[in-house]
Amino acid sequence: MTSTLLLRAARRTFIAGAAALLVGTVAVPSFVTPTFAADGPASVADLAEGLLGAVVNISTSQTVKGTEGPGAVPMPQLPEGSPFQDFFDDFFKNRGGDKDNGAQKVQSLGSGFVIDAEQGIVVTNNHVIADADDIEVNFSDGVTLKATLVGTDTKTDVAVLKVDPKGHKLTAVKFGDSTKMRVGDWVMAIGNPFGLGGTVTVGIVSARNRDINSGPYDDFIQTDAAINRGNSGGPLFNSAGEVIGINTAIISPSGGSIGIGFSIPSQLASGVVDQLRQFGETRRGWLGVRIQPVTDDIAESLGMATAKGALVAGVIKGGPVDNGTIQAGDVIIKFDGKDIHEMRDLPRVVAESPVGKAVDVLIVRKGVEQTVKVTLGRLEDGEKLASGENGNTDQDKGDKAPAVSTASVLGMTVGELNDETRKKFSIAADVSGVVITDVAKDSAAAERGIQPGEVITEIAQESVATPKDVMDRIGALKEQGRKNALLMLASKTGELRFVTIRMD
Repeated sequence: MTSTLLLRAARRTFIAGAAALLVGTVAVPSFVTPTFAADGPASVADLAEGLLGAVVNISTSQTVKGTEGPGAVPMPQLPEGSPFQDFFDDFFKNRGGDKDNGAQKVQSLGSGFVIDAEQGIVVTNNHVIADADDIEVNFSDGVTLKATLVGTDTKTDVAVLKVDPKGHKLTAVKFGDSTKMRVGDWVMAIGNPFGLGGTVTVGIVSARNRDINSGPYDDFIQTDAAINRGNSGGPLFNSAGEVIGINTAIISPSGGSIGIGFSIPSQLASGVVDQLRQFGETRRGWLGVRIQPVTDDIAESLGMATAKGALVAGVIKGGPVDNGTIQAGDVIIKFDGKDIHEMRDLPRVVAESPVGKAVDVLIVRKGVEQTVKVTLGRLEDGEKLASGENGNTDQDKGDKAPAVSTASVLGMTVGELNDETRKKFSIAADVSGVVITDVAKDSAAAERGIQPGEVITEIAQESVATPKDVMDRIGALKEQGRKNALLMLASKTGELRFVTIRMD
């Protein structure tokens, strides 16, 4: 059986007393583009020589209470006067000192690079310095400086540190434009793999725009330049000596490089670094919508020629577009002039936009393209609001029709949402629509993961309030020649999602 692991190209961990290994040799700050031959670069020696001095080793320490850890062994309870009492007292209580309860100092190693020599600014990965009590930056000539944490961003795994620039003559590198990198371009990684010290590896850009499911803004550069444990936070350079990526993760069954490494592109990282330096935190744009992918079935149900964009599954109450500018069921296909090819494109371009900026958003609403203007909020302010909000229920609840018997449609049994069914399925009071009371096994609805207790609020972007409404809408769609029905479903707590069901 073959298995692959996604690993942060992370830190090498030592118990107290292990010496931190420093990065490389003294470098001359001279940037020279290497000569390229048909079969690759003739030499990267001049380029590497000018960059090694800017790449640093990040050493962190953290106090771990050994007797309180998950693998701790409790002291056995012995009878009073037991002959083994002294032995166990010495082994359990006195090991590491009574006061520390066996606390141990754990040290870790990672990589980083200097981007501002005058201010002493160092960039690394967040996971390299996470939970650290002390952070030290070790330079290639053996000088070690204490570092303070300027700010971190867990969503992109970026951290910014500061050292005293008077404590050491610093060499800095600058960010380049990662958007100009093409698959096949040569790149060079410098870091501290396995604590060996400054190590240079060369490879090419293997792929771009990789999503490895590590965060909401995944857009990694994939490279075959060797990246191993301890390379985390180190730079990925282009042939001009500019940082076009921050090495952060690898795929490997063994923990060592197999030629599949990932770097945070400079286009994303540089903006985060600037915000952390200026504010100590990120300030991302926020649209205030819940989204899901536009599948071929959904595109067909919405009358779209191709499946593209991000489908709005819900609007956050109190958010920037809670005024009806953007509605559930809209498909966002362009944001501030940038095409939204797939769902994951939208969070990234919105987050990169300034808070408070008014932008044009091109949407498809009921088959018709239109442009709306929205003013962005701040993501960090909206996260608490979104987490405590049960979804958008702005659609017209409609007048309640007289009570009717349940109906069967598309493999589902649906019924009126009244006090009895709300209590039976624990459905929130602010959820409206038609409740699904049963789903036939092996039906089209069952294939889509629809469960009893979910509520149909819209069919093909039209509200439904009774089982008869459901039957009428399905009948109308069949008369129109539609092959799929687009349902907006609400969970018991009101969270919305879109599902397409075959009607053949």
